[in-house]
Amino acid sequence: MKKIITLAMLVVLGVATSTAQETSKKLKASTTKAVTAKVNGAGMVFVSETIDYGTVAYNSDGRREFVFTNNGNKPLIITNAQGSCGCTVPTYPKEPIAPGAKGVIGVKYDTSRGGQAFTKTVTLTTNAVVPTKTLTIKGNVLAAPAAKS
Repeated sequence: MKKIITLAMLVVLGVATSTAQETSKKLKASTTKAVTAKVNGAGMVFVSETIDYGTVAYNSDGRREFVFTNNGNKPLIITNAQGSCGCTVPTYPKEPIAPGAKGVIGVKYDTSRGGQAFTKTVTLTTNAVVPTKTLTIKGNVLAAPAAKS
């Protein structure tokens, strides 16, 4: 009788262990895929909504890019992109972005404003389900080099 109970317990333990491993493998596979929710209409999903310039040199290249995907089922149209001040100049695609296609919002920050930290925004106006989107740039521009005499 003890042999039958021991054998039954080993079979149950073996089945439970193999099932747990299969479930774990499936869970790992499903969590590693990036899932982008689809929307009915036009939509925007950004790789990142904030760009950190870090510390940049005075008068260096202040251009950066926000990359996005239209996760909707209709073309995305960006009608305006407005920087929070004159030191932040955005550019945006004028043509519609097809469903599933990627687009780029360019931003140029004026790095001739040295010796200060900055946090600025770019506000987008679109035909998306959520019609306005605010993107952020931040960083620190080193002071201007001392003039040589």
